[in-house]
Amino acid sequence: MTTTTKKRTRLIAAFAAAALAASLALVLAGCASNAAPASSASSSASSAAAEAQTRTFTDSAGRTVELPATIERIAPSGHTANQVLLTMAPEKMVGLSQDLTEDQAKYFDIDAANLPVFGAAFGAKGDINKEAVAAADPQVIIDTGEYKDGLKEDLDTLQEQLGIPCVFIETKLEDYGAAYEDLGELLGMEERGRELSDYCKAAYDETTSVMATIPESERANIAYLLGDAGLNAIAANSYQGGVIDLCANNLFKPEKATGSGAGQEVSLEQIALWNPELIVFQKGSIYDTVGDNPAWDGIAAIDSGNYYEVPGSPYCWLNNPPTVNQVMGMQWLPRLLYPDKFDTSIEDVAKSYYHTFYGYDLSDEEVAKLTENALPKAA
Repeated sequence: MTTTTKKRTRLIAAFAAAALAASLALVLAGCASNAAPASSASSSASSAAAEAQTRTFTDSAGRTVELPATIERIAPSGHTANQVLLTMAPEKMVGLSQDLTEDQAKYFDIDAANLPVFGAAFGAKGDINKEAVAAADPQVIIDTGEYKDGLKEDLDTLQEQLGIPCVFIETKLEDYGAAYEDLGELLGMEERGRELSDYCKAAYDETTSVMATIPESERANIAYLLGDAGLNAIAANSYQGGVIDLCANNLFKPEKATGSGAGQEVSLEQIALWNPELIVFQKGSIYDTVGDNPAWDGIAAIDSGNYYEVPGSPYCWLNNPPTVNQVMGMQWLPRLLYPDKFDTSIEDVAKSYYHTFYGYDLSDEEVAKLTENALPKAA
C-alpha cells in the first residue's frame, strides 16, 4: 500500500470509527425519543464506508494508483487537462487550472465564476496552488498531454505532497479515442467515454483516408504564423504542429523544433524565401492588417488573398494547447485546403463537434461569426 493510501486509509478509518461511535451513543440515549438521529448517524457511517472502498488504476505512465471506488470530485493538473476534463466531466470538476473568459464560459455547463483556480503543476510556470487544491478536496488529480521523461517521478512527488492520487492520461493526435476510453474507465463514465472516443476515431480515420488519396507532391505548401507581428511560426514535426503535418506540407522545418505554443521566431525574409501558397494566422495575430502591409508584398499567399485565421473560441482549433481541440482542427484544415474531397462542410462539422464535446448547439449566426475568416474563398 502506498504512503498516500495509508494516510487516506487512516483518516477514513478514524472518521468511520467516530461516526459509528456517535451512532451507538445516539441509539442508547434515544430509547425514549424517536430513532431518526440514529438513522442519520448510520447514513454517515455508510458514506464513510463507501469512501473507504478503493480500487487500482494503471495510468498511461504505467503507474498503478489506488483510488476511491467511486469518483465524484476531480481536479486538473494543468491547462491541457483542464480542457480535456471540461469536455468529459465538467460536473465533477472542483476547480480549474485557469480562469475561463466570458466567451469560453458560455460553452460549458459549470459555474466557472465560483470555482477556485489552481494554476498548473508542471510546465514553464509550475505555479499550482497546493493549498487551494487541498481545500477543494478532489479525490483525484488528472494530468493529460504528452508523455515525457521524468513525468512518473513528478506525479509521484505531487501525489506525496498533496496526499491525493494523481493519474496521467496520455492524449495523442492519432488516438484521442483511447484517452477518452481511459477517462471513461477512470471516472465510471464509460458511455460518455465511448461517445467521445467514437467521434475522435471517426474524425481521424476520415481525415487520414482523404489524405491518403493526395500525394505529398500535391499537398498545400503552407505556413502557420502567430504573434503580434506574424513572425513566429509553428514548426513541422513539433507537438504543436500535428494537425498541419497531417494535412499539408509545413514549410517551417528548423533543425530543432520547440514544443512551445508561442512557436519560434522567424524573419520576414525567411517567409519570403518559403513563399507559401497559403498562410494560416492564429487568432490575435495580423490577419486583419497583413493585406495592407507593403512589407508582405510579393509573398504568394498574401498577394493572392489565400490567407486565413484559425478560429479560437473557446480554444484554438489547431493547438495551444495541443489537445482535443485538435479534433476540430483536423476536420477544419483539410476542408479548407481540399474542400472538394469532403461531402460535409466546415459549418457541418463545427456544429457536430461543439454539440458532442461541449454540449453546445451553435446557431447559424454563431457558426458564421466563428468561421468568418476560416472558410475557402471564392476563386
